[in-house]
Amino acid sequence: MTSRDLHRDSLFIRSCYREPVERTPVWVMRQAGRYLPEYREVRAKSSFLELCKTPELAAEVTMQPIRRFGLDAAIIFSDILVPVEAMGIPLDFNPGPILSKKVSTAEDVAQLKLPDPLTDMSYVPGAIRAFTSAMPEVPLIGFAGAPFTLAAYVIEGGGSKNFAETKKFLFQQPKVARELLAKLTDTVSAHLWAQVDAGCCAVQIFDSWAGQLSRDDYMDFALPYTIEIIERLKVKNVPVILFAKGVHACLPELARTGAHVLGIDWTLPLDVAVARTEGKVALQGNLDPCELLGPVERIERQVQRVLTEAKDAPGHIFNLGHGILPMTSPDHMGAFVEAVKRLGIRRGAPATEEAVR
Repeated sequence: MTSRDLHRDSLFIRSCYREPVERTPVWVMRQAGRYLPEYREVRAKSSFLELCKTPELAAEVTMQPIRRFGLDAAIIFSDILVPVEAMGIPLDFNPGPILSKKVSTAEDVAQLKLPDPLTDMSYVPGAIRAFTSAMPEVPLIGFAGAPFTLAAYVIEGGGSKNFAETKKFLFQQPKVARELLAKLTDTVSAHLWAQVDAGCCAVQIFDSWAGQLSRDDYMDFALPYTIEIIERLKVKNVPVILFAKGVHACLPELARTGAHVLGIDWTLPLDVAVARTEGKVALQGNLDPCELLGPVERIERQVQRVLTEAKDAPGHIFNLGHGILPMTSPDHMGAFVEAVKRLGIRRGAPATEEAVR
């Protein structure tokens, strides 16, 4: 039995497909991380990249929030930039990502290799297999960065406040930019395929910097490459979650990408997102991560608010609107998960058979 078969009836997978569920499922972006003391204990003995590249350790920290909180899905511990390093760009974290070789010319793009995920990034499938062996009952999500977000990192050499170098590259060298984006599309597609083959029953594509682009530029330089990845994943028959942060102006187009679920950040109410997507996809989100810094009573009220806003969504997976913050109290995370489980909404079948897929 494959992981897809084993988890087909889970709350998480049924919600991805907009099928009836007994309650709203919940997981959290960056749920394995610095806010957990057990993670810090493991992390103290190795660098961040060593942790990502040691399958047993990556699997262990992936399991930690599941053991503590009983979340409805896990996401494999890794980083969106490991494929970029495998393409030939040195990567370090201090504490954020530092890429010591920027891409700025056609020659730079030509020198990037197309990595084999089974040899150049074998530690990711290895961690997936280690997790699914230890916790076969828990749905596991694989993930990758979208081509535009990865391109922004390799052009800037790390993060940026305004992504001016990235936009200059797109505008001054559009042909070269498309060659870079195409190469990243091939790399990400293969990376996600390998994660599904190793045991992931769903995947999420993170386009963290998509909101830095205007609507027209997003439609030109970002969305087509994301759609291509989703098209290539169809043969794998797993749900695809697309989280394009800040791209509210393109929600109708995002709903037609072929993704099963759209992640929504906390700046847009879910009832507005339901209207803009016309019930064509399930929605994921979207509590502000900072809400977990407030008192438990407020957390419970905000959970109820999000559930109310999502009541007409054909499928809803509760999550934060971005990753959990390192200063979050584990007790508050626990209260959040408990509130979602207690207050979560039972959903029936969509109004029409056409709406199911």
